[in-house]
Amino acid sequence: MTALLIISILLLLLLTSTPISIALGTTVLIYLLGFSSFSIETVNIISQRLFTGLESFSIMAVPFFVLSGQFLIDGKIAARIVRFASNLVGWMPGGVAMAAVLACAFFATISGSSPATVMAIGSVMLPAMIKAGYPKRFSVGLITSAGSLGILIPPSIVMIIYSVATSESAGKMFIAGIVPGIMLAIIMMSLVFIQAKRKNFPVAPKPTAAEFWQSFRDAWSGIFMVVLVIGGIYGGLFTPTEAAAVAAVYAFVAAKFFSDDLSWRQIPKTLLSAANTSAMLLYIITNAILFSFLMTSEQIPQEMSAWVVAQNLQPWMFLLMVNLALLAAGQFMEPTSIVLILAPLFLPIAKAMGIDPIHLGIIMVVNMEIGMIHPPVGLNLFVASHLAKEGLTEVSIATLPWVGVMLVYLGLITYIPALSTWLPHLLYK
Repeated sequence: MTALLIISILLLLLLTSTPISIALGTTVLIYLLGFSSFSIETVNIISQRLFTGLESFSIMAVPFFVLSGQFLIDGKIAARIVRFASNLVGWMPGGVAMAAVLACAFFATISGSSPATVMAIGSVMLPAMIKAGYPKRFSVGLITSAGSLGILIPPSIVMIIYSVATSESAGKMFIAGIVPGIMLAIIMMSLVFIQAKRKNFPVAPKPTAAEFWQSFRDAWSGIFMVVLVIGGIYGGLFTPTEAAAVAAVYAFVAAKFFSDDLSWRQIPKTLLSAANTSAMLLYIITNAILFSFLMTSEQIPQEMSAWVVAQNLQPWMFLLMVNLALLAAGQFMEPTSIVLILAPLFLPIAKAMGIDPIHLGIIMVVNMEIGMIHPPVGLNLFVASHLAKEGLTEVSIATLPWVGVMLVYLGLITYIPALSTWLPHLLYK
């Protein structure tokens, strides 16, 4: 009953268009003031949580990855990655569209953010696809959907948040996202290839060997960052948070000195933009941690776990319930809040059923991907709407076929655990 009351208050606030960060904190206050007999000690604990919620070492990775992505965008390294991807596959049937997916996959490995991936790659590839003769709706839908790879292919901000919420290894989460991320990129590129054959999409000329190697030399600084971050974490050189700091420093050096497209005058603007994005995310995280504390203090995760176990549900039935709950939450909340609130609720039940926490984490990330590309709060939709100069409804319609594809893909990830657990178990024996 308590859980229903708390969730009802939150939903009511969201229905009144209250921003999610404010809605989470306000829900805690309304419940404590109106429906709970709280003490001064409780108020002190809440106050401390507001200030200590961000003290987690893992959360420090969020602003660092945001900053590294911003340096790479402003340093035009994203555009260089696009040119390399275009030379790699652009000459095949549907090659320009396949290059867009490949570029999103490449950029995902250095940004950790889906909206940033859509903005960086879409600003270059959307005009290129339309100019090459691809239908605008197809182009918008593909780039919006492929941009969701930004939170599945490591490093991923959402994976870091899951690690914070569940105390699971961020390094294992990063490694677990590699196979599913590559798999989704291949699925998208394969469907583009089939569509191109059926509809006779235009084919770009094959680049010369000199053009190909020149594009690789231009893009190598961005590609090397993948090796630096993932290789450094797996090799034990640094933790994921330290990797984020290294990535931010490396991204600055690459953007300023390797590509020379980032001026000293532009750097304050880059820092301010990264600070704005980080502040928004950290404010949401603070209030979500406060909300999670309320749920935990009211014993809601324990009660839910006991209830589910008492129902004798099979693991596949529980995972189906998890997916339905996450897809529903994605209708009105953004990924950071969903993961911080629901991961601590689902994890005890998953462990009781023998479900690997890393597998649960990847399932949550894939659900968050889908949430990024469907209305009303899919962040990728807003970015794509801005880039394409189209209304939110038109962009949403353009992504519908890809939402269907990703739902099928979600089923594969959910019920074939080895896709997400094989590699981390192999590397972390």
